[in-house]
Amino acid sequence: MKKLFLNSLLATVLSLLTIQASAKAECPFNMPKVALPDIPKNEVSVTDFGGVGDGGTLNTEAFAKAMKALAAKGGGRLNVPAGIWLTGPIQFENNCELHVKRGALVLFTADYDAYPEVNTIYEGIVSKRKMSPLWAYEKHDVAITGHGSFDGQGQYWRPSKKSKFTSNQWKELTSGDGIVMKDVWYPNAKNDELKGRDGAPDLRRVNGRPTLLEFTRCQRVLIKDVTLSNSPAWNTHPLMCEDFTMDGVTVRNPWFAQNGDGLDLESANRAIIKDCTFDVGDDAICIKSGKDAEGRSWKKPCQNVIIEDCTVLHGHGGFVIGSEMSSGARNIWVHNCLFNGTDTGLRMKSTRGRGGVVENIYIDKIQMVNIAGDAFTFDLYYANKPVAGKADADSDTSGDVQPITEETPCFRDLHISRVTCQGAGRAIWFNGLPEMPLSDLTMKDCLFVAKKGAEMHYAKDITFRNVTITNSTGETYTTDATVKNFKNK
Repeated sequence: MKKLFLNSLLATVLSLLTIQASAKAECPFNMPKVALPDIPKNEVSVTDFGGVGDGGTLNTEAFAKAMKALAAKGGGRLNVPAGIWLTGPIQFENNCELHVKRGALVLFTADYDAYPEVNTIYEGIVSKRKMSPLWAYEKHDVAITGHGSFDGQGQYWRPSKKSKFTSNQWKELTSGDGIVMKDVWYPNAKNDELKGRDGAPDLRRVNGRPTLLEFTRCQRVLIKDVTLSNSPAWNTHPLMCEDFTMDGVTVRNPWFAQNGDGLDLESANRAIIKDCTFDVGDDAICIKSGKDAEGRSWKKPCQNVIIEDCTVLHGHGGFVIGSEMSSGARNIWVHNCLFNGTDTGLRMKSTRGRGGVVENIYIDKIQMVNIAGDAFTFDLYYANKPVAGKADADSDTSGDVQPITEETPCFRDLHISRVTCQGAGRAIWFNGLPEMPLSDLTMKDCLFVAKKGAEMHYAKDITFRNVTITNSTGETYTTDATVKNFKNK
């Protein structure tokens, strides 16, 4: 057994080193090496500590004892054999790997009281929320591996909007326990999200839904081959981590999942996201770095990131930056990805008040099909109401110039190449701010087939080379006087 384990570990390390070498050879910027976790050779099984995989026995104590036992030995691998392992949150220790074997399902309990209240960060601001089912805080050398699955049982946590369901679906959904408020159904009346001001839920600064996985300020993290599904809120949230690798992972949330993001990589330094599949209820692969003044105070940009060979099915956006990006983002390369049926393909968003600089972003060889909205959208009026009387209801393009301050978001030096989109509602939507236009964007060797063409406002120094847009309605390019130095070669 020990020999098989060593051979498997060696194969995994060699595979990941090959991934990094390949990515580094092609990366358009000087990408630092992403270090892998150091996991000692010790092994235990959850069954050694009384674990029972029958789907009904609660194994929270067994997982905790196993992690502590490994930590006492300096770390190692905790094996989870085939079975259904009901448990509360699993807290990681240094130098520990959770290995979930094929046929194993870790099912997190729906008991709201099994999750202690913790201080964390959600949507870019400090929050009190329930501990995440997969939880690590200021740990190093941690891993989750294997071909097993995790299920957060998010259906017992998530609110649901009536507008996302047919009448029969809504009737069935609301026929059981829970409460309806303002056409939103809350499945758990104990959920403190119901205790917001004036009866409106406060989704952040209360004891709210956890993300399925939250690793905060951790070093050398590996997530490989597992399936992470059905989260109460965001699915996977590495926060302020260094040397983060996610390889061959399947991330799934229901398409209607409220705040059901796939991966929110926030203020990370040195990360590789490789060969993963996302099918989720909100943004799929998202770069974040805090929100407004609180986020700017972190001074931790999300940087040195490679995202390659990934597939996105349902999601509000395939690859997304923002809207919480107040510490900035830089040195990011997205390469060789497929977006099939996402609401939007490439999505970059922010708004006044955020601040932050997003720069040196490279997006190459992206295939898109059946995009409901925009193939590529850039909007610095995210979540703002439109100006009365404007024809476009998505954003405010009124030209109300405001002073440039630390609250002004800035996107620049964006490089887009070899994007092919066959089918979208609109090919391109660019909408910067009057005081801070989108600047220094190059796009080359791209093809868009969409209902509408490209529309641009508040942009400067935009260069298209060999970009073909085939649209069925309206003008191919719509610009106005707010667009400066647009070159279409």
